Amino acid sequence: MSAKTPVIQKYIDPLTDFGFKRLFGSEPNKDLLIDLLNSIFNGRKHIVSLEYNKNEHPAEIKAEGSAIFDLTCTGEDGERFIIEVQRGRQANFKKRAIYYTSLLAAGQAPKGNRAAWAYDLPEIYFIALLEDFSVESVSDGQYKRDICLVNRDTGKLFYEGLGYIFLELVNFAKKEEELEDDLDKWLYVLKNICLMDKMPVFMRKTIFEKVFSIAEYTNMTKEEKNMYNAALKRKWDAQNVLDYAVNTAKQEGKIEGKIEERAKAEAEKRISALALRKMGLPVPDIAKALGLSEDEVK
Repeated sequence: MSAKTPVIQKYIDPLTDFGFKRLFGSEPNKDLLIDLLNSIFNGRKHIVSLEYNKNEHPAEIKAEGSAIFDLTCTGEDGERFIIEVQRGRQANFKKRAIYYTSLLAAGQAPKGNRAAWAYDLPEIYFIALLEDFSVESVSDGQYKRDICLVNRDTGKLFYEGLGYIFLELVNFAKKEEELEDDLDKWLYVLKNICLMDKMPVFMRKTIFEKVFSIAEYTNMTKEEKNMYNAALKRKWDAQNVLDYAVNTAKQEGKIEGKIEERAKAEAEKRISALALRKMGLPVPDIAKALGLSEDEVK
């Protein structure tokens, strides 16, 4: 397998672990995250301030382990946001979103006097930036999916305080002249900034000027550059594994049409297994979660 070498561009890739957290995950850059969230909610909510929370969220029972979110924060009205970046398709991604919000909801309950609390849950939103896949098995080209609880028969909203928003960059193909609102501009920047050599004229707005300044590779310290280079290499390595698996299967004449999608899914399972092993999870647990044999995980 011939490996591609990461190429360092003028601006960093915000869809790497390091790039996303550099732009949105620190106190000095909180205004960027607030602006992004307000563009996502488009007037349905108006967020003025945020407080960052810990990324690791333990389960109620120790044996169940914990979840590590990319980013989690609380709005001034108590609403909670889980923000995730997912580069490749992951097994059971919808169920993972449900699990994460369930953990966060369960963590709001006080240890005692729950009667007085009366299940007064805050609003909870799971927001995912998906780089290379759709949450639907057959994509319809939609790049924003805003999911809530509704009455199946009437379509009437049942509960406003739990939401799932999936932003599918793989389906976002708008050009500069087609951008309609701030969300379009954000998605355009997140998808394309690492390919640009300067900020477009139409982006000349204070918030985006700050984005381009923070994302400029030369503005980082030596330590930050090393961290980014490592994150970029991990992203490329994962893509190389996926490309190799698909190309090998094609050469062997084993995949056509929908079968190719299954081959991609199998390759992505192996990428997930590699990541989980690096995190130190036991081989039997990884095999059970991903539907692989223990030998495949090893």
